[in-house]
Amino acid sequence: MILMFSLDEQFIYHHQNRQNKYFSEDHKLKLRGVDKMLFGGDYNPEQWPEEVWNEDMKLFEEAHIDVVTLDVFSWAALQPSDDVYNFEKLDRIMKMVTDHGLKVVMATPTAAEPAWMAKKYPETLKTESNGTRRHFGGRQNMCPNSPILRKFYAAMAGKLAQRYKDYDNLVAWHVSNEYCGYCYCDTCTKKFREWLKVRYKSLDAVNKAWNTSFWGHTYYDFDEIVLPDLLSEEFHFGGEEWQVKSNFQGMSIDYRRFMSESFLECFDIEKAAIKKYMPDTPVTTNFMGGFEQFDYKEWAKHVDFVAWDNYPKFGSPESDTSFWHDLMRGIGGGESFSLIEQTPGVSNWHPYCALKRPGVMRLWSYQAVAHGADTVMFFQMRRSIGACEKSHSALIDHAGTDETRVFREMKELGAELVKLGDATLGAVAKAKAAIVFDFENWWATELSAGPSVDLNYLDEIHTWYKGFSDLHIPVDIIGTADDMSQYKVVLAPMLYMSEEGFASKLEAFVKAGGNFVTSYFSGIADRNDRIYLGGYPAPWRDILGIWVEESDALVPGSSNSFVYEGKRHECSIVCDLMHLEGAKALAVYESDFYKGMPVVTGNKSGDGEAYYVGTRSDRKFYVDFLGEICAKNGITKLADAPDCVEVTERSNEKGSFVFALNNSDEEQKVVLPYAVRDLLSDKTHDSTVEITIGAKDVLIGKKI
Repeated sequence: MILMFSLDEQFIYHHQNRQNKYFSEDHKLKLRGVDKMLFGGDYNPEQWPEEVWNEDMKLFEEAHIDVVTLDVFSWAALQPSDDVYNFEKLDRIMKMVTDHGLKVVMATPTAAEPAWMAKKYPETLKTESNGTRRHFGGRQNMCPNSPILRKFYAAMAGKLAQRYKDYDNLVAWHVSNEYCGYCYCDTCTKKFREWLKVRYKSLDAVNKAWNTSFWGHTYYDFDEIVLPDLLSEEFHFGGEEWQVKSNFQGMSIDYRRFMSESFLECFDIEKAAIKKYMPDTPVTTNFMGGFEQFDYKEWAKHVDFVAWDNYPKFGSPESDTSFWHDLMRGIGGGESFSLIEQTPGVSNWHPYCALKRPGVMRLWSYQAVAHGADTVMFFQMRRSIGACEKSHSALIDHAGTDETRVFREMKELGAELVKLGDATLGAVAKAKAAIVFDFENWWATELSAGPSVDLNYLDEIHTWYKGFSDLHIPVDIIGTADDMSQYKVVLAPMLYMSEEGFASKLEAFVKAGGNFVTSYFSGIADRNDRIYLGGYPAPWRDILGIWVEESDALVPGSSNSFVYEGKRHECSIVCDLMHLEGAKALAVYESDFYKGMPVVTGNKSGDGEAYYVGTRSDRKFYVDFLGEICAKNGITKLADAPDCVEVTERSNEKGSFVFALNNSDEEQKVVLPYAVRDLLSDKTHDSTVEITIGAKDVLIGKKI
């Protein structure tokens, strides 16, 4: 018999207990028996002969590994048929890791269904956007709305929790693995229609929200609604498969909402089954940072703590990765998060699988800690012998020895984490500036054609974020519904789509003394992607004091520029043609027929000011512009340091900690405005004295 909490019961349980149950008053993630930063990761002993296990335990001890994630992909082994379960091997594994003093994050192995299930219940498999039903194979290959699959999800999670609930070293649960991939099957079609009836109440409201009078798309019955896939409303823009656009953006956005909620329901079903037997153990799943299919802001309300997988491409800017760390902290309400996966060395799925250079694994691990991580975990502990990730690195390589570079570096990092103990656990950032990031807005900007193929929401966000990073000024990542009153400066770059209530929120923030900054392609559409009438950015015209009449896409070979505070800066992507309605022009275009029109504006309102930047500019502009605004508001940089050194600060009941990470291949000088004791070297550095940080090295300084 399968017992489940209702989704409503699960939601109530979560919202009543998350903040006070799983985080202490000092924001520390509370895990049973954990008094240091956990160090370890995915361990798959079921894939290896048992004679290998003892060697694993010896190497784990040598490397200071203290936590393993078990059972991520063992569904076929644990459940060979409908009603037959076999936990004997997992029992031996649990006894072994427990006897060796390891903590366990237990996973539910539901990311890859068994072959027998796909054969017996083919309706559990996904249908692609081109209408093709998937065959067995891969992972996350299942329909999230399949009642049969949901039944098996609940059963497996419940049986695991019931069997292992008495293990004191089981510190957390990891449900499924990297949820992804929409489904377009008949079951999802029927569920989507039901979802629309609940959301909109009537078909007239659906037609209005989607503007179906365009192209004569009016629906007269809910059964006429088909999914927005590549056979109906969506298409590959310009023939590029990576660019999916929609003829009816409101419909496509709603389907993304529906899919995000559908997969979230699957998570909640498993979580409820676990909580029946282990109500006090936190449950999470692993997010993927720059992954746009799901609304992680909403998902974060359902996990007991945020966890994510960090796999940056070789050569990607360090600030891109730090942004995702800050986003994970932000969606979790500012609480600590778990770095639950990264690679010790090389990833095998990038176009060019370059090695992590010496010191980089350690550097990127501390980067996560610097932005809020309370764990440092990896995929995986022993390198696979075959299949698609056989070339993905691990603590223990195919050589099976402790003499590899990766192992030595992991061992050194493990020893440092033992030394750090619980010093930085639960430490939080205290930023006075914030950037608004909205997942649904991301969908909307991706689905709409125009004004430029180079328009990219993530690029715009990262550009502004990099400005703060270069200034060494900490920043929080927040959503449109979050409280802004604690900040002095709030940015909402390229916020194309927003709810009507956001305008009044902005007005209150600015009039109370806050400074608001937005950019081109903002304040244009509502949550159904229907254009606000009255001139762009219609909801914010009063607070910004401008009217944008047109937007000019800069085609390849064209250019424009402006002078701000005596310095010339380049324009790119888009140039907004705007009129002043009370705002002051801070810079104007230098060429084309709109020469002399404003490109950067400021509008005082109450005790604050609202700014508009009508183009994408160069790196120096953002540093100068944000630096000026922050200086006006008393927001100071954390250190005097070159751009290649990342500086953050976290604080807890034990004190304040500054992290200085040298991303360059040469030693760098840093000057801090306060004295610190380096927790790794035990050296003391006086205030305003140059501190030398070696290539790819880290300073973790406690203020004294």
